[in-house]
Amino acid sequence: MEYTGARILMESLLLQSVDTVFGYPGGSVLYIYDELYRYRDRIRHILTSHEQHAAHAADGYARSTGKTGVCIATSGPGATNLVTGIATAHMDSVPLVAITGNVATSLLGKDSFQEVDIYGITMPIIKHNWIVKNVEDLAEVVREAFFIARSGRPGPVLIDIPKDVTIAKTEWQAVADANNLSVPIPGSAMLSRRARLSSRNEQTTFSDKDIDQAITMIETSERPFVYAGGGVIASNACEELRELIERIKAPVALSLMGISCLPPSHPLYTGLIGMHGSVASNRSVQEADLILAVGARFSDRVVSRADSFASQAKILQLDIDPAEINKNIQTEHHIIGDLKLVLSRILGGMKSKQELTPPSLAQKRAEWLSKVEAWKSIHPEANFKPSAFHPRFIIETVAQRLGEDAIVATDVGQHQIWTAQFYPFAKPRTFLSSCGLGTMGSGLGFAIGAKTAHRERPVVLFTGDGSFRMNCGELATAVNYHLPILIVILNNRTLGMVRQWQTLFYDERYAETTLDKRPPDFVRLAEAYGAAGFRADSKVGFLAALDEAMAHIAEGRPAVIDALIDQDEQVLPMVPGGKAIDEQIM
Repeated sequence: MEYTGARILMESLLLQSVDTVFGYPGGSVLYIYDELYRYRDRIRHILTSHEQHAAHAADGYARSTGKTGVCIATSGPGATNLVTGIATAHMDSVPLVAITGNVATSLLGKDSFQEVDIYGITMPIIKHNWIVKNVEDLAEVVREAFFIARSGRPGPVLIDIPKDVTIAKTEWQAVADANNLSVPIPGSAMLSRRARLSSRNEQTTFSDKDIDQAITMIETSERPFVYAGGGVIASNACEELRELIERIKAPVALSLMGISCLPPSHPLYTGLIGMHGSVASNRSVQEADLILAVGARFSDRVVSRADSFASQAKILQLDIDPAEINKNIQTEHHIIGDLKLVLSRILGGMKSKQELTPPSLAQKRAEWLSKVEAWKSIHPEANFKPSAFHPRFIIETVAQRLGEDAIVATDVGQHQIWTAQFYPFAKPRTFLSSCGLGTMGSGLGFAIGAKTAHRERPVVLFTGDGSFRMNCGELATAVNYHLPILIVILNNRTLGMVRQWQTLFYDERYAETTLDKRPPDFVRLAEAYGAAGFRADSKVGFLAALDEAMAHIAEGRPAVIDALIDQDEQVLPMVPGGKAIDEQIM
């Protein structure tokens, strides 16, 4: 049967089990949107207010579900508006398929109206991208794009489709292979590359000897410490991680990307690690004799000074991406592979040995855990103010009200770290935050994507007044699609994290961080968009505002709480730049 390129795209998306796309129309994607209209009973389109937030919403959809997010934008400025969202997904290893339109193939390279080389622009921030110049190749490109986005270390890909390719017709029939992936009929020359990709994905990159060496390192360690990151969540290996730490009785810290893979209530959990890590996490790294890094990449925000990081420890790194091995920190041993498989093999090897831990080693392990437990009681006094309207009170109160099924999005800044420190995440994929790129303004898109995917679960966005000003236009999206998201603005009338650095290291020269002498009225702004708005500047006031906000949430309406906090409240502990990880400001 003869299909247009636009229709082939729709059918290919359906064969990838896509039920939701986020986007914004324009001239070069008109034929795609015309087909979306015809397919609206099978593919739901969420119209955002800006293309950047379409990418963030697709990202939030992917982070909260484990599926691949999809966004669409037109050529030129529409495509370039996706770039920040693509880079955000790239830095956090989120599977995303971005689809852009372009001018007709005959106009490419001629500086045509709304033409831009989005292929070249996105090359450094993407796993792979394509310009589809032949309609016969479109279906296989889509199939390959989804395969690459979710295989190995996940990440974003981009398909650029000239307008004439969406109009062109070809003989095409949808069938399914063993993986329910689309195959064009007749066959395409691209199928040989597809076979190579499938073969590479099925290869085992480690041996029994690698597993045995890892087990030996773990079982002979006197002071083991586990540092886990976002790779554990991406590979759905949270249960395997829990089983491992409980078996070897090792304390565990999480990177910002790893938050939610283990509940804070777990007795072996020491908290966040790194620049704003807990005392227990950062001191443990410095005194451990083995660091087991699981799905974590030793970023600068964790390591700080590389020459003084974990100087007493051997490093055992488990990761799916060979590029991360020995990139920032040298390892004693490493295993490259899917973490769920690797951890299962390690656990299986330990069980098969059935060896008892020698009493002397067991005693040293017990002493190590006792020492770490003592460090866990050391906290900055500022985080435990009994009477102040502190961010901890706000975050813990919301958590108690929403329950453990809630999905939590944040923007970037002080509120992001406070949320990671104080919110009691009980389930994986419930913390959505730009951890690698640090994208202010991403949070409301994340929340919209998560709420679109999980209509039955509570979704809350913790944001700052600086970040909210970058994305508040998406309130229109939340209202239009009846997405009852709770938005809590930790409003300190400044760019809080930058001000904190200016206070500590720049002699209180607050250059351009105090936002406005007369700031926006966020309550009236929320109401102008059709959401509910409330303000609070005390504990009592916040409890009342939360009650009212939740009543509107129950009616299917987004609600904003503008919580006015102290301008000079700081995120603590903090490791100054250039200092060792255990040299913390308290």
